Formats: sequence, C-alpha cells, structure tokens
Amino acid sequence: MDSLFPDQAPAANQTRAPLAERMRPRTFDEFVGQEALLAPGRPLREAIERDLLQSIILWGPPGTGKTTLARIIADTTRARFVSFSAVLAGIKEIREVMAEAERLRKSGGRRTIVFIDEIHRFNKAQQDAFLPRVEAGDIVLIGATTENPSFEVNAALLSRSKVFVLRALTTDEVAGILHRALADAERGLAAEAVTMDDDAVHAIAMYANGDARSALNLLELSVASAPEADGGRRVDVARVEQAIQRRALLYDKSGEEHFNLISALHKSMRNSDPDAAVYWLARMVEAGEDPLYIARRLVRFASEDVGNADPQALTVTVAAKDAVHFMGMPEGNTALAQAAIYLSTAPKSNAVYEAYSRAAEDAGKDVAEPVPLHLRNAPTRLMKDLDYGKGYKYAHNEADAVADMSCLPPALEGRKYYVPTERGFEKEIKRRLDGWAEIKKRRRE
Repeated sequence: MDSLFPDQAPAANQTRAPLAERMRPRTFDEFVGQEALLAPGRPLREAIERDLLQSIILWGPPGTGKTTLARIIADTTRARFVSFSAVLAGIKEIREVMAEAERLRKSGGRRTIVFIDEIHRFNKAQQDAFLPRVEAGDIVLIGATTENPSFEVNAALLSRSKVFVLRALTTDEVAGILHRALADAERGLAAEAVTMDDDAVHAIAMYANGDARSALNLLELSVASAPEADGGRRVDVARVEQAIQRRALLYDKSGEEHFNLISALHKSMRNSDPDAAVYWLARMVEAGEDPLYIARRLVRFASEDVGNADPQALTVTVAAKDAVHFMGMPEGNTALAQAAIYLSTAPKSNAVYEAYSRAAEDAGKDVAEPVPLHLRNAPTRLMKDLDYGKGYKYAHNEADAVADMSCLPPALEGRKYYVPTERGFEKEIKRRLDGWAEIKKRRRE
C-alpha cells in the first residue's frame, strides 16, 4: 500500500513532531467530535470500515479532523492510497497516478483511493484530470476543503461525490483534547510534569474557536514558555494570554466566510437589529476586511433597503466612507459603526430598488422606444422643424408646478415603477404623488 502521507515521521521520531501531529487520532475511538458522521453505525463509518467507500468531499473549518479522517481511512482500507497536495501537484503527476490506477484496476481489480488536501486550490484543468478516472471507477476520490465545494469544486466532479460537512469543535471538545494531551505520557506532555489550571485550559479552548490543531499548538507554546520549577512547569491564564497576544479570527477575504459575514451584516441591518449589525461589522473589521469594501456595502444598503424612507441615510453612509478614507483604520471603525447603527434604526423601504429593477426589466426586454418628441431638446432649426420639443409644457409655468404631460413612451403609458411605502419620509412622498396624480386627472377631465 502506498503511503498516504510519505512525509510522516516514523514512530521512533514522533516525539520530535509538533504536539498537534503527535496527538493526531489514529482510530475512530480517539476521534473527537463529528458524531453525526462517525458514530458507530453511521453510513460514512460503515463504508470506511467495510472498505466500500465512494468518492467524498470533506468540507469543514481548519482543525476539525479532515486530514485525520483521511489517515484513518489509509490505515483501515485495503485499497492503494495516494495523496496530493493541491499546492504542489501538477497535471503531469496527476496523469501518471491516474494511468497507474487504471492499470491496477484492469489487472487485478484493486482500487486506488486518492486523497487531495485543499482541493479548492486545484484549478479547473487539474480537477478535470480526475473526472474520467472517477467515472470509470478507477479511483475513489477524497477531497478535503475549507471552502464551500459549491463554489470551488467542478460541478461534474461534485455531482459524482458525496459531500460530508464537518462542524467546528465545541469548546468542551477542544478542552477534552487538551486534557488528553496533558495526560498522555507517550505522545503528549505528561512526561514533562505540566501543571495547568482549568481556567487556562478553557482560555486555550476558547481561543481555538473550534480548531483542535490551533489549540494544541498554543498549548505546546504555553508549556514551552513556562519556566521550570521543582521539576515541572506550571501554566496559568496569564501565561496563556502572553502566548495568545491576539486572537486570529477565522476569515478569508476571498472565500465563503467573507460572503457569510457581509450577508449577516446586511440582513441584521435590514431587520432593524443594531446590536447584531455592529457585532458582524466588528467581526469583519477585526479580521482585517478592507474597510472601504464595508463602506461600499453600507452605501448600497442606504439606497437598496432604506431608500427614500430616510433620504439622509445615503448622506450618512457616504460621509462614513469619506471618514474611513480620510482617517484610515483603526480610527475609521467608529464611522462605520455609526453608519451601520444608523441604517439599522432607519425606516426601511426597498421601493427604490424595486422601481429600478422593474424599469431595468422593461428597458431590457422591450423594443427601445424613441424619446417622445415633446421631451427632446431642439437646439437647431432643423430639429425644431422636425417638431423636436413641440408640445412640451414647462412645469414651473403650470399651476402647482405640475404639467398634464406624459413623460413615458406611448407603449409604456401609465406604467408605475416607483411605489412608495407608508414608512418614514416615503409616506410624505406618497402623499405628494397622490396629490399630483389627482391634479393631472382633473386637468385631463
């Protein structure tokens, strides 16, 4: 059986490996979390233990067990295993392995299971190279990704694979992993006589944010930096805080979490929830999101979801954008927060958005109607002779500054795009439009 992880250290050298590597579960009994997928009797576990696994995609946050599960499959299955790193592998290497997999299947029926770590980093051509072999049954594909497979995996490959979603570990689960590392004399830290407060373990588990690897790395750093005393090391919350310095928030400015958080911000403001809005805003800002990207989305929201229910919203958001551009960060964070809170507490109306959408639909599907002659300018004699501008009524010369004159093409006469709500300033706009409509109606009669 080919090694799934050829660079894995031999057992004799495991003590030299990082703690997270040494403590990696080797069996299902050691695996923490993901009970919905891997509890006894669950389909995925049954398929692995009975060596009946089909192509799968393992999708989940970092440190939740994707690579560990692949290693357990490597130890359990009787198939030939090959692994690729999407960062290092090229088309040539992929094709060589695919050819060997086809040869093995045809000669003896032996399956090849191909594990691809970070499959989202493979481009379309690289992913396409696996497709014929998956379809022919020459290989079983196991892909691991932190990104949404819907966006990052080719549709054809995705349709031939079962996606399993791994959730972030709970704080208690991470704490359990840390306690196991502290108590394990063979692979863990028990031989170093480490004493650690429960509060310190909890602090690391909280910091890890569901990532077991991150938690074990921090534990190892905290222990290594603790001074020896009486033949052992003591780690308290203060020592952990020194090692943490600053929490690294899970965020990928080009990935799904980027879109998840901006969606949460947008929907919280739309639902008039300033507390949720400022929280999601802070999550993005503290994770390093481009503040001008956030400002642009706030400006968009001011027109799309507030509109003329509060015309001042657009002014506030543009001012926030200017403040961020002028001051930079972190000083600009309060300007963004002010705008987000203002939008959350403003009356809401999507009438402007709906008006534009309806007008754009008509503009796109109907024949491009010519501008009515009475609405055209006539700067030349020829244009006047062609009746450009004829019949135009100057509104300021009319009673109530409203002319009984249609401004739409004849084919769209009477079409209504903007329908103001009864909320905020749009209630006043609606009153005006209704009044002007009544005036025009009386004049036509």
